[in-house]
Amino acid sequence: MRRGIRMAIRGLLFLLLVCALLGLAAYAWLRQSLPRTSGELFAESLVRPVEILRDGYGIPHIFAATPEDAYYALGFVHAQDRLWQMEMSRRVAAGRLAEALGPAALETDRFLRTLGIRRSAQANLKHYNADTVKALEAYAAGVNAFLAAKPVLPPEFWLTGVRPEPWEPVDSIAWTKMMAWDLAGNWRSELLRMRLAPTLSNARIDEFLPPYPGDAAPALPELRELYQQAGKASRELAERFGEAPDFALGSNSWIVSGARSATGKPLLANDPHLGLTAPPVWYFAHLNAPGLDVIGATLPGVPGVVLGRNPRIAWGFTNTGPDVQDLYLEKLDDKGNYLTPEGPRPFRTFQETIKVKGRDDEILTVRVSRHGPVISDVLRAAQDGLPRGHVVSMAWTALAEDDLTVQGAINLGRAQDWPGFLAAARDFHAPQQNMSYADAAGTIAFIAAGRVPVRKPANDLKGLAPAPGWDERYDWAGYVPFDELPRLVNPPAGTVVTANEKVVPPGYGHHITFEWQPPYRASRIRALLGEAERHTLRTFAALQGDVVSLASRQLLEILKDTRPKSDEAREVLQQLREWDARMDPDRSEPLLFVAWWRELARGVYADELGDAFQRNWSARPVFLKAVLENRGGQARWCDNVRTAAAESCEDVAAEALEQAIAGLRRSYGPYRTRWRWGEAHVAHHPHRPLSTVSLLAPFFDIRVPSAGDAFTVNVGRSDFHHPLEPFANRHAPSLRALYDLAEPQNSLFIHSGGQSGNPLSRHYRSFSAAWARGDYIPMLTDRARLEAAGVQRLALVPRR
Repeated sequence: MRRGIRMAIRGLLFLLLVCALLGLAAYAWLRQSLPRTSGELFAESLVRPVEILRDGYGIPHIFAATPEDAYYALGFVHAQDRLWQMEMSRRVAAGRLAEALGPAALETDRFLRTLGIRRSAQANLKHYNADTVKALEAYAAGVNAFLAAKPVLPPEFWLTGVRPEPWEPVDSIAWTKMMAWDLAGNWRSELLRMRLAPTLSNARIDEFLPPYPGDAAPALPELRELYQQAGKASRELAERFGEAPDFALGSNSWIVSGARSATGKPLLANDPHLGLTAPPVWYFAHLNAPGLDVIGATLPGVPGVVLGRNPRIAWGFTNTGPDVQDLYLEKLDDKGNYLTPEGPRPFRTFQETIKVKGRDDEILTVRVSRHGPVISDVLRAAQDGLPRGHVVSMAWTALAEDDLTVQGAINLGRAQDWPGFLAAARDFHAPQQNMSYADAAGTIAFIAAGRVPVRKPANDLKGLAPAPGWDERYDWAGYVPFDELPRLVNPPAGTVVTANEKVVPPGYGHHITFEWQPPYRASRIRALLGEAERHTLRTFAALQGDVVSLASRQLLEILKDTRPKSDEAREVLQQLREWDARMDPDRSEPLLFVAWWRELARGVYADELGDAFQRNWSARPVFLKAVLENRGGQARWCDNVRTAAAESCEDVAAEALEQAIAGLRRSYGPYRTRWRWGEAHVAHHPHRPLSTVSLLAPFFDIRVPSAGDAFTVNVGRSDFHHPLEPFANRHAPSLRALYDLAEPQNSLFIHSGGQSGNPLSRHYRSFSAAWARGDYIPMLTDRARLEAAGVQRLALVPRR
């Protein structure tokens, strides 16, 4: 018996040893997927030698003889460091996820094939000028040169069985459209209005989706009659493709002129807010060639620097948030044509073949009306929920055949002055962005560049709800002329601030949107800028790290008089009364208050929204403040329509505090003194798609405690509706940059992850802790200083 046990133990030990050896062998093999960063490599189709100097942060500094060779090398280093990210980006835009991930990705593929991102990108390519086409082709050649060397692929390729295909210029264009998609969400607001119309009046919907503070709600025809039969369709589309925005998304940028800086030259700050991912959206790079010396944030898969500086200028983006998407109800005749003001017209149709891992191919027929693709076709339940003989199509500026956004983006970094920058911005069509600008000559400015549709005066729906597609008054009448877009140049105050607030002056002649974000961040930025006569990079860094929540301060001022039911709740309320509304990670008060806020939101509007609540459960401070103040009788939202009793806002607030404390105790233990905002508000960077695999997620995801909330300058947006981590930070500064126009070499930047997309690399998450602390790294371009600090040198040499 003992001998048998010993033999079994030996066998188990041997098996463990074999497994360990195999694991070590696999690890050693996969380590070869890390990029080669020194020595010399022959490169296919390269014209002249290129030097790539990688600094200690993993940032490549590319020195080339021509701009095309610089773009070639950028494609090469993108592929070295972010190949899996690029593969997924290409597949998302092309609607080819199911080919790699299986049937679970089919719905996404169907929608994106219907939307036609790649079809539009192919059409755009014909409109680009010769220099842009050369840049796109050179970039693709650089990616493909890396693939031609048959490298060991990063772990994700081995785990999924995917193999990368040659890169094409159209892949780059398509990915910029996906970025535009993420920053243009008005169609979801239209779906929500359509969904709520059968049960709520226009007035109640306007309360829940309030106008910009100080503005009146736009007058609309009563939506209930128009959409009585369409609620199911809007529910199905919204459930599949995301909740309506709660106006907490956005970015920050501000500038001071030389008169307001310690250097006598402008300073510019920018921190664009995006969904956190692993690896991050951005990749830092420096391109140096004749006529080109630019450093900043690049998009893996796209040539050029999107956000950054050159020796003369610096620029940043914040999202304007324009209404550039409209949904249309198209009416069909008995032959399957759709009605137009000129009579019936056949749809344009496309056959799409979707390959599905482990299953037969699926053939999808896409219909396109004169407005755009028929998106209701992708969901049978949505189609069944529409009035008989109707479908829903979408118009979106980014689907235009002559969209030149990539051309504009590439040329921004080559501008040397404000007129040159405007010339590049003229081609930047989607998404519309508030482009902040400063130069060494002292000019500070911004322009909201991008295409915005002109809606006719007779359009009584004003782009806020799906419109009858057969009625010409709802058709677009072109775009707002570029020279009439919002802009500001050298204002007397010496400051320019954009933080997604309303950027048009009173009496502005064009409609941009009704859905500006409330000015919590913008107000805080302006107040802090006003506290110093002269600013420095140090004061700008402190401002980017500011975590005072004006939204929390406003709501707490109302809620502080709540009469809690329990002794513990009274203790918590007293603690919150003494709190300064700073969303610090090592404090418990932010967690206590946000948990209370979350339960308050549930208590106020879950009953009215019904099955629309879960996906639209979010902070909504402007709405909640109006309810708690009973502005215009809005306290009626506090009464639960499902009960016979008449609940007051006092009742709801008191009960919400009790529920919040109980929920926190279940999640974080019984000791309130140990609860910390940073622990709950962890900045979660999920990996696509391995974040969903529990055994692999810890290896691929990036998680770091963080400060802020959705309304602080240092943003950290939570998703109240998330079932497991409702306080986690999922939308935050994707990068931070500070630009010094007196001495550009003093400029600073950082992003939220690391340069590498390979989890085996020390650069995979190397920035994350510093980013969470509010630290920066230098934005150097001077070769002598780079080499003095230590670099790795890789030479790409043409193959003769």
